[in-house]
Order: sequence, then C-alpha cells, then structure tokens
Amino acid sequence: MPKIDGTVRIDPYRIKVPKGFVEGMKTEGLIFLDQVLEEELELDSVRQVANVATLPGIVGKSLAMPDIHTGYGFPIGGVAAFDTEEGVISPGGVGYDINCGVRLLKSNLTREEVEPKLRELIDILYNHIPSGVGSTGKIKLSTKDEKEVVRKGAIWAVEQGFGGAEDLERIESHGCLEGADPDAISTKAYERGRSQQGTLGSGNHFLEIQYVAEVYEPSIAEAMGLWKGQLTVMIHTGSRGFGHQICDDYIRVMLQAAKKYGIELPDKELACVPFRSREGQQYFAAMKGAANYAWANRQCLMHWTREVFLRVFKLSPKDLGMTVVFDVAHNIAKEEFHIVEGKRKKLIVHRKGATRAFPKGHPELPDCYKEIGQPVLIPGDMGRASFVLVGLPKAMEETFGSTCHGAGRLLSRNQAIKQAKGRSIKQELAERGIIVRSAGKETLAEEMPDAYKDVSNVVDVVHNAGIAMKVLKLKPMGVIKG
Repeated sequence: MPKIDGTVRIDPYRIKVPKGFVEGMKTEGLIFLDQVLEEELELDSVRQVANVATLPGIVGKSLAMPDIHTGYGFPIGGVAAFDTEEGVISPGGVGYDINCGVRLLKSNLTREEVEPKLRELIDILYNHIPSGVGSTGKIKLSTKDEKEVVRKGAIWAVEQGFGGAEDLERIESHGCLEGADPDAISTKAYERGRSQQGTLGSGNHFLEIQYVAEVYEPSIAEAMGLWKGQLTVMIHTGSRGFGHQICDDYIRVMLQAAKKYGIELPDKELACVPFRSREGQQYFAAMKGAANYAWANRQCLMHWTREVFLRVFKLSPKDLGMTVVFDVAHNIAKEEFHIVEGKRKKLIVHRKGATRAFPKGHPELPDCYKEIGQPVLIPGDMGRASFVLVGLPKAMEETFGSTCHGAGRLLSRNQAIKQAKGRSIKQELAERGIIVRSAGKETLAEEMPDAYKDVSNVVDVVHNAGIAMKVLKLKPMGVIKG
C-alpha cells in the first residue's frame, strides 16, 4: 500500500503520481523511490511534483529523485523539462543557490600518508578557506571584475592565476555558460557578491577530505584516475548571496509577469513566465551569470586547497597530483536536446537538487569521459559516505539525463537543532575518526548525520533503476563546515 494516498507504485524503484492528484495536471509525476525511502516521503513534496505538472509547456513527466524533500515551489530533487517555444522557465525550478554544485579532486596521496597530518591539514584549511554565514573572501571584486566573472566563470579564475586551463576540461560546460548578461543582474546582487567570491558559505556547504573506500567498477574508476585508498577532496558550494539575490529579484518579477501572460499558478512559489518572453530571457541570462560565479568560486577554493596540501606535505605540484575529477551543478536550468516521442527536441531542463547524468558517447562530455560516461558526484552527510557514479543511457530515456544530487534532508534545520540538544556532534564524529571544524555548534547540529537520509539507500535506488551506475564509495576523514 503506497504511503501517500493517490500515488501508485509501478515497480520497486518508481512511484507514479497520476494526473488528477492535483487539479490541472498536464502530465503525470514520477518519483524514483524504494519502499524504505518511501517511509520518509512527505505529502507536501508529492504535491509539489504534481503542481509542477500543471505548468505550461511541460514535456514528459514531472520527475523527482530519491533524495526528494519539500522545497520552494519545486521539490528538491525535482527535474522538469519544458518546450523552449511553448513552455516556461521558473526560478523555483532552479533554486535560490544557483549552481550549487560539487567538485571532486584526486591526488597521488594515500589515506595512510595523510592520517598523521590530518589535524594540521584541517586546521590550516579552515584558516585558509573563508567559511560561515556571510563569510567574505580574500578576493575583492571591482564592478568590472564582477562583470567579467559573470561572463567567463571559471575561465576568469584561471586567468587570475587560480589554477590552470587543464582544470576547465573536467568541469560541466567547461565552467562557463555562454550568454550570461551582466546587465540583467541587479545592483543589490552585485553588492552581495562583491566580497563573497572565493568563499565556502554556510549550511550544507563543505570542504571534505576523503579516501576511496570501495571500488565497484575498477575499469571505470581507473579511467577517472581513482583507486582504493586514494586521498580525495570534495568541495560543495554555489553562487552564495549573489545567486540568492538573483533568484529573489526574478521571483518578484515573475509573480507580476505571470498574470500578464495569463499563467494560473497552483502555488505562487511556482512563479514563472514563458521561456521566450523578455522576462524569461532576462532571468535565464542572469541565472547563467550566477552559475558562472559559482564555477569561479569552486575554482578559487580548489586552488587554495591545493596550495595548503603543497605546503603541508612539502611536495611539488606534479608529485601531489591534485587534479579535477569532475565538477557538476545540481541547481540549474539548461537548454538541451532530448528525444521526445521519437523526435529530437530542444528543451529547457530544470534540475533542482538533481545532477546531470549523461551516458557515454554524449557529445557534451569531455573527450576523457566519452568512453565511460559523465562522472556523477553524490555527497552524503559528514558522518557516512559519498559516491561517484556514471550516467547511463536509461537516464536519457526516463529523466532527461538526470539523477539524484545527495542524501536529501530528513529533518528541518530546527528539528535537527532540537534533536542535537545535549549532544556533542563534534565528539560523536571524532569517535568515528572524523575531524570537523565549523564556525559554530549550531551549524554542526543542523548538519549532523541524523538530519539526512542514508545516502547509500538513495544511490542504490538510482543504480537499481538503471539511470546511473555506482563506481566507488568515498569515506570522510576531515570536514570543514561553514
């Protein structure tokens, strides 16, 4: 019996939200979920899947991944594609933290080599990487600089000496979406972004030192340059206050404009406009600018991370071998071609808390991954594990080339703080051998492992459903939280 009345279980890994679940649905919803994770499914997030299905020009199903939880308008874990001529674009389908995403670095170091210096490493990284609420960085952007970041993304960071051109090959879209318009962005957004380039931020953002604990697909792992016992670093952050302000600005614009275009919204948080409208194109151009800002941000943070490792281990860059495995966005809208009812069609695909998962041979993949498929980076909570997967052909057939993005919250931040009362999360993690540094106890309480679903269950669903394949598991050694 399905947990939520009106939903229908299709198979062990998929639940259907039929047309009629809410009034006005143009298509059905599809949630990737097994019976274990279904116990944690919220009615509000199912309603959000159904509400998205009412929007004009939706193509295929309104989708959600197994890390689904209630978000702003669209569920987190939501994927929806719209016709570029007749469909809409919605800030709620991208999220406030535009291009929140993950970068994975590999190295020539082993877990055993790093363990004796781990505490020193974490302390220096914490002092070297600006983190925390409202954190400001070492980079102070002029008005001209900000516009260059908007246009160029990670390319700008490389031009400033933060890393090399070889890094760009292994970033989604090479770290830059073309068509970003600096003039589509408000003065307030620029003011917020001016001092936050090169900062980790707060909340679920982190920099984590990890090691490869298990390898499931040795040949694919080898093609990525990854092996058991290897030291890796994962960076999870986005566009900071800059992207947040852009989202806020355009939600207000679209709430007004939706009336003008005769769009009836079941929930005002779904504020949207026709993709081809003036407002739609302005938001898209501004969103691209925020995405580029985020790629530049992760590039700068990676550069400083490498500097710390070089300093602590007294190695040459070649001997350290700290290079990019991949960098993926999981809050973004992109124009892509997909096969719909046998025809190649251009769509605007919204991924909100969902990761692109293109299979091998896809033309957008870098040459180094054409034979294995796109690496998919799935962070877990700071106490358990993270995973690397690759996209599979079935993702193109069922999910517009998308999969999950992380563990997904189980408790709200307030619930987590209440549950952590009287506990030392830092000590609990230390007992598991994980060293944590954060700006405060409240951050650790909000982000404690219990606040999240078990990422292993989430990853097993997408693996067993055939939309992405598990390649290896990463376990945390040390974590920096904002």
